[in-house]
Amino acid sequence: MAWNVFRYCTLLRALGSVMILVVLGIIGVSYYAVVVAKYGPALFHGGFDSIIAFLVLLLFHSLLVMLLWSYFSVVTTDPGGVPPNWIPEVDEEQGDTNRWVGSEDGHVGLGSNQSAMLIKPKTQGIRFCQKCNQFKPPRCHHCSVCRRCILKMDHHCVWVVNCVGAFNYKYFLLFLFYTFLETSLVTVSLSPVFIALFADEEIPVSPGDLAATFITFVLNLAFVLSILGFLIMHISLVARNTTTIEAFEIKTSPKWHYDLGWKMNFEQVFGKNKKYWFVPAYSKDDLEWMPSFHSVEYPARPDADDL
Repeated sequence: MAWNVFRYCTLLRALGSVMILVVLGIIGVSYYAVVVAKYGPALFHGGFDSIIAFLVLLLFHSLLVMLLWSYFSVVTTDPGGVPPNWIPEVDEEQGDTNRWVGSEDGHVGLGSNQSAMLIKPKTQGIRFCQKCNQFKPPRCHHCSVCRRCILKMDHHCVWVVNCVGAFNYKYFLLFLFYTFLETSLVTVSLSPVFIALFADEEIPVSPGDLAATFITFVLNLAFVLSILGFLIMHISLVARNTTTIEAFEIKTSPKWHYDLGWKMNFEQVFGKNKKYWFVPAYSKDDLEWMPSFHSVEYPARPDADDL
């Protein structure tokens, strides 16, 4: 009997806010070990120790704010769904679909600086979702956990209890980025205690604080190693303007018609305004020109028809 991963979708749905509590719990343990048990008291030791403690606490809280901001942006932002009653327009002369289709909300197109790049790949075709009973735009996939089709779906992330798609992919990447920096900071800042523990040196903390420090160090070290690989993978995906799902789909194809070059690929996710690149938000100008917020179709290379 074949193994069917989709039978676990009900379990993933049932987890719901439990995973949010798990994330907050890990953050809480880390906060206790770094702030309450070690570097908070060190602020009052005086001298160089106080300076180090101040710098660690300042960096720790700054990264924590950005981590939580990015995290809840992913959790609360709709990843992007297919517009109501969306159907592809068919060019009867060429026998192919046009690059934009209508919805009940009216036609919304791309700006003039993007329209010249949009062409319909010959191999795209018209897709239909049997589960949603509706047409599927390009780069759209059905999520069995969310029970709907998601625009530019990357994957369903159990940690954020949400799909990662067109509207919240940037927030997800920033969440990975700040989580990596925060866990790295925690690992490095607690490493002296961890080293002293195995060197049989005297550690001036209570057994409870020592246990919390040990657990925090191991947890954060594990997250550093795992998130580093995950972050590198997603950086490579952004560089090619593809998603996790699409990366498996295009293994047999040497070229990818949505690859516009690393700079434009980056802008498709993070926008053009550099001030907002490391913030889980978009500038007004980026919201006006970015294709993800105005269309179910995405820019493709002018030579896509020749692929």
